[in-house]
Amino acid sequence: MKTFLRWLLAAVLFVVVAVAVGTFIPRPLFAPSRAAEPAARRRILVLSNPIHTDIAIPLAEDTRTAFAFLERSGIPVADPGAEWLVLGWGGRAFYLETPTWADLKPLPVLRALTVDSSVMHVDVAGGIDERHPAVMPLDLGAAEFQRLLAFIQTSFIRQAGEVAVVPEPGYGDNDRFFEANGYFNAFVGCNTWTAAALRTAGIRTGLWNPLPQTLTLSLKLFN
Repeated sequence: MKTFLRWLLAAVLFVVVAVAVGTFIPRPLFAPSRAAEPAARRRILVLSNPIHTDIAIPLAEDTRTAFAFLERSGIPVADPGAEWLVLGWGGRAFYLETPTWADLKPLPVLRALTVDSSVMHVDVAGGIDERHPAVMPLDLGAAEFQRLLAFIQTSFIRQAGEVAVVPEPGYGDNDRFFEANGYFNAFVGCNTWTAAALRTAGIRTGLWNPLPQTLTLSLKLFN
């Protein structure tokens, strides 16, 4: 019993140290050079809840065109009332089977902690209050913004040129799930996907950000 407790304590300590190091060591280590183009800057939003982060992309003529493939799959990208396209990546079982905390079940949690295939969750939103504590605005240059869009687009699995829609319904009327590239596990999760997407756009994150809280803290520290 004592041996088990020592191993458990060591494991907990390792995780705590890893999360702390992952938060306070920036990635990349040195700040990349970012072009000063204030007139062309585009604002994106990082949306967070206690366990998950999404990226919100402003819907304008160019982004509606870039994501027109989602319209063909039931996402109302062209709807004039849609101001933001909200995208997130995550584990298939947990994402599909846990729309609310009341739906939490052991098997999806187990798969999330081991290895699971991944899906993209896509929704649209009207106005979003940027002053809300769960919302972090980030401004990108034109080239940085395009790199972010490219990263997101390549996260979708395509079959015969079209994104692969998951048959199961989304959480509401306007959202859907799509098959995604990559595998989800305890070390590579939804928040590390968000961090990787932001880094392609020149935003510095922590070395490893498995939690929304550590990701948002590192974004505040290094940008």
